[in-house]
Amino acid sequence: MFDMNILLTGLIIFVARICDVSIGTIRTIVTVQGRTVVAFILAIFEITLWILVASTVITQIREKPVLVIFYALGYATGNVVGILVERKLAFGSIILRVITRVAGKSLSDRLRRMGQPVTIFAGEGMEGPVNELYVVCRRRDLKWLLPVIKDEDSNAFYVVEQARDISKILKPMYAPATGWRAVMKKK
Repeated sequence: MFDMNILLTGLIIFVARICDVSIGTIRTIVTVQGRTVVAFILAIFEITLWILVASTVITQIREKPVLVIFYALGYATGNVVGILVERKLAFGSIILRVITRVAGKSLSDRLRRMGQPVTIFAGEGMEGPVNELYVVCRRRDLKWLLPVIKDEDSNAFYVVEQARDISKILKPMYAPATGWRAVMKKK
């Protein structure tokens, strides 16, 4: 049914579109975060790939219209891949607000012992007094912060907000080993 040349060209277009759209998705996110140098570099790679792929499809569309399907599927898949890659990289800083009725002091003390700066405020909730913990941290630190919060107070309410401009961020002294560092530590 398919000529091997068409299939190979289609697969190259599919993979290249995944790459350029993924780069574009990440570029858009870092642009919103104000990382201009990273966005500039990513844009160069993105547009170079796009021009190569688009020109290939445009020049061959009359003889091989099926290439449009590979192009479209690569585009759609690239959006999903870009989002997944960006979530894994977890660029940027966030504001984590934790509202707890029972564990404000113990949770803030525990996070501070782990090296995470925390500001605590007293407040009034619907059912009485609460504490709000205000934490500015790297997005990637959420994966170890949230389990600590849930361990201290399983009913804690939290909100995560994007932080764009920060005068300074204090990095935690403690960050559990992840990825290859966790594997190496187990040996």
